[in-house]
Amino acid sequence: MTVSAVALAGQEPDLIARREGAAGIIRLNRPKAINAVTLEMFRDIDKALDEFESDPAIGLILLEGAGDRGLCAGGDIRALYESSQVKGDLGKILWREEYILNARIAKFSKPYVAFMDGIVMGGGVGLSAHGRHRVVTERTRLAMPEVGLGFFPDVGGTWLLSRSPGEIGTYFGLTGQTMNGPDAIYARFADAVVPSNKLGALREKLVNLRAGVSSTEVKAVIDSFATGETSGPVAAIQSQIDPWFACDRMEDIIAALQRDGSELAQSTLRILNEKSPRGMVVALKLLRLARASSSLEECLVREYRAALEVFASDDFREGVRAAVIDKDRNPRWSLSRIEDVTPEMVAPYFAELGADELVFDKAK
Repeated sequence: MTVSAVALAGQEPDLIARREGAAGIIRLNRPKAINAVTLEMFRDIDKALDEFESDPAIGLILLEGAGDRGLCAGGDIRALYESSQVKGDLGKILWREEYILNARIAKFSKPYVAFMDGIVMGGGVGLSAHGRHRVVTERTRLAMPEVGLGFFPDVGGTWLLSRSPGEIGTYFGLTGQTMNGPDAIYARFADAVVPSNKLGALREKLVNLRAGVSSTEVKAVIDSFATGETSGPVAAIQSQIDPWFACDRMEDIIAALQRDGSELAQSTLRILNEKSPRGMVVALKLLRLARASSSLEECLVREYRAALEVFASDDFREGVRAAVIDKDRNPRWSLSRIEDVTPEMVAPYFAELGADELVFDKAK
């Protein structure tokens, strides 16, 4: 069985889905783009899950990325940029379908295993970190760098980050800094570190499990290959991070860092100074609201509202231009200082959408 995007003559499709043994394999297959996900790929993943869920011969799902650079570098940012430039509707369509898929993965009825080897960013986090069994390696480089694009950590990122220990999630969400494998375990984005040279053997074991396998059995197989690591470098600096990022206003976080003369505080401050002031204020508010939320879906609804406002903003286009299009790494944000961001500017990001509201109504 193969469920895939239509490929051009002589080319493999961007999304390969097939059964191997008792496993439904979903392979992101754009290695030259580090498997960046397009709208059609999201749709094909959803179709594959339909088939895999209803097939009694399939006991588990395995998500993997083609090539050796990573699972997924995120969504197709260039396509979103081009649509935003002409006031198109790709953001409205893509994010709606992507976020609904993220929620589906979190509640999927069969064990869902994600191999988070290499680069895992943005939309790649949404496809993997909501799964039941999340495997990282010594090569994992996981990040949610969206604030650097005038955006915020989406795909349920606010839900995940708000459940990291202390203010670790606030730190990663606002700075966009990268987690290694053990960091991802500590931040609760992953479950087990498996050496990359053992992924092939682990994959073979998973594929050869029986249909109807339980999550407990899948976990036992993964754990038999795992190193047992549970914390990385970020855990060692949490005592410094927590007081800085405990504030509920960006101005207070900046002030706390400015008062601290340590090298870590000053390097963190330099990183924040590169980000969109409005993006950081919106991201922090989303993270604080997520902390009080009771479900992933609640956070995704809030993220969707904010995402549509971001899509229409100059900061999003400027952030993508600087990072992806021109690659000059020198964004010129619409506001230069945190103090210039007013409540009136932020309010539209949190307004209900009426008929356009995100609804999780697909019966699965």
